[in-house]
Amino acid sequence: MRPPVDIRGSVSEPAFLAALYAAGRLPLPRDPMTADSDLLLAWKDGDLNAAEVLVTRYYDAIVRFFATKAGPEADDLVQQTFLRCGEGAGRYQGTHSVRAFLFGIARNVLYEHIRRKMRDRKSEPDFRESALLDLTPGVSTQANQRAETRALVRALQQIPLESQVLLEAYYWDHLKVADLAAIFNVPPGTIKSRLYHARSELKHAITHLPPELGEQESVRLMVAQWLGEVRTQRPDPD
Repeated sequence: MRPPVDIRGSVSEPAFLAALYAAGRLPLPRDPMTADSDLLLAWKDGDLNAAEVLVTRYYDAIVRFFATKAGPEADDLVQQTFLRCGEGAGRYQGTHSVRAFLFGIARNVLYEHIRRKMRDRKSEPDFRESALLDLTPGVSTQANQRAETRALVRALQQIPLESQVLLEAYYWDHLKVADLAAIFNVPPGTIKSRLYHARSELKHAITHLPPELGEQESVRLMVAQWLGEVRTQRPDPD
């Protein structure tokens, strides 16, 4: 079952894709079933058609990643992520999935963005302790207009940012524990523990939502159903 938040299509196609067509050659169409790793290696070697296929394959997921965390600045961060993916393709070693490689880049882009916004503060942001609304007060998102959806996104923004990133990556983008371990640079067992605590943090945040963001009980039931249905398909890590 799809998650209750669907914000795909809320950001225009990245402008740099147009530049790919104008860059010189027009390679033959690539099989849409080509493995991610083959596409990334071909992109490293200058195959612009492979780049387009890979960007198109993951564009919606990267838009969703930033749309719950960067609001109107999401478009620029999406483009930065894919540009860095192409520039850094030579560093991909194949020890984890291309999806994990790409989301790791997106996470770094997001954290660098927040650090720039906070450069006037004396202390370094602690993403494991501070929530998005503490790090970037007033951030808006591009979620749809359902009250329950707005409330869920708001609750996610009130838990530590690392927990928000982890929950969204695991439940919405279906990243495996091994991939998350590579992204967060921690052992798989640590990811399992953090998932458990992140779920508890989200449920607690929902109980403290302002009334205008929707009925707490309906949102709590929605999230419980969402997590439960996802776990029916993807059991919690042992």
